[in-house]
Amino acid sequence: MSVSSASSPPTTEVDRFWRWRGFRICYQQAGDTGPAVVLVHGFGASLGHWRDNIPVLARSCRVYALDLLGFGKSHKPTPGLAIDYTFETWGDLVADFCREIVADRAFLVGNSIGCIVVMQTAVMHPDLVRGVVQLNCSLRLLHDKRRTDRSWLKRMGAPLLQNLLGIKPIGDFFFARLATPKTVRNILLQAYKRADRVTEELVELLLAPAKDPRASDVFVAFTRYSQGPLPEELLDRLPCPTLILWGAEDPWEPLELARSLENYEAVDRFIVLDGVGHCPQDEAPEEVNAIVSEWIRDRSRQFPHDDRSSF
Repeated sequence: MSVSSASSPPTTEVDRFWRWRGFRICYQQAGDTGPAVVLVHGFGASLGHWRDNIPVLARSCRVYALDLLGFGKSHKPTPGLAIDYTFETWGDLVADFCREIVADRAFLVGNSIGCIVVMQTAVMHPDLVRGVVQLNCSLRLLHDKRRTDRSWLKRMGAPLLQNLLGIKPIGDFFFARLATPKTVRNILLQAYKRADRVTEELVELLLAPAKDPRASDVFVAFTRYSQGPLPEELLDRLPCPTLILWGAEDPWEPLELARSLENYEAVDRFIVLDGVGHCPQDEAPEEVNAIVSEWIRDRSRQFPHDDRSSF
């Protein structure tokens, strides 16, 4: 554990499973008191990406982390047949998780596309969300609506690649080349500013779900998904306060573009983390845990929650 303390942090619970619309969803929980907090990972990741956050946040909160449908140890149904992989789907999943497992309104914390998921949840189900924390929110730069601002080559190249990936043998081949320890490590070294955080444990954590034979279909389906909400559209409708943390060295979601997000009324604070890349919760858990814990504590004091028995 990279976060030191005079007392040992609570032990993270083992994997648990919950049925949602007939699909198995994996989650963990830790902590017995305090406000409820639900952690939502980014694209290609899983609940294990919060391994250095769950025990620390659980000292003062009831913490839950789940694998979104299609990721981690959760079911990966064939896209387009049983269900579509959209932010609306995942928003409903998180909302039902709050109703059935958390049984309380919760603070939602997301990284990358997980930020879009938690904002979508709050917009569709405002009665379930007390506040939102965003860590390097996906700006969705390949979205259809963004293409008019890009060069001709990128405007034409992205749809062409997406269509090629839709041809199953090509998509499977591309995924197989991507899902190797060397490639995953190289991607992480690009995304992470702090190279020492790119460990064998992390590489294996991200690679393990890729061994599921349906993982390729899910990866391709989301890679081809250029619709759905943009972050600014959700921020404009967000019914609760949000804290935004941004790793300044993120090569995928540039800080200079993210700055425009802090102008929205729902944004309570926008904090830049120097020397950190795309995944602050894993690169700088000490900083993130302290900031998130303080913000949740302050919001809980300012706006006390009704007793859970009334939920």
